[in-house]
Amino acid sequence: MEDTTNNTQLTSHGNDIHNPYYLHPGENPGAALVNYPLDGTNYYSWSRAIRRALKSKNNYKVVDGSIPKPLQSDPSYDIWERCNTMVISWITKCLSPQISQCIVFIEDAQDFWLDLKERFSKGDYFQISDLLQDVHSIKQGER
Repeated sequence: MEDTTNNTQLTSHGNDIHNPYYLHPGENPGAALVNYPLDGTNYYSWSRAIRRALKSKNNYKVVDGSIPKPLQSDPSYDIWERCNTMVISWITKCLSPQISQCIVFIEDAQDFWLDLKERFSKGDYFQISDLLQDVHSIKQGER
């Protein structure tokens, strides 16, 4: 008799919708996951939106380091590479043309993600600091 106690756990990475390597057959690399591109000034809102979209597709683990890149000799390497390439394509689709040209040679989704964070998260700190300073200096009359 066949054990059907866990119908969602399939042996093939390609068919297990709970596996972070899973890509729905309708997915394509040209899909834009967010409505606005990263333009250099909106990193935090953009990264939050991309993170949510990737989590909804169960692929965020590819960029956050939870799933390390397997060795090329590992049987899961090909499926990792397919998922990694799709995630890079999705993120690239959500970048301004100027930014996407600067990181076109990065081949690992985690490195890609970290590079974007390193480049663009710092600029927002200055903007946040300025906004906080403005908030603290607000006065009403003599108060």
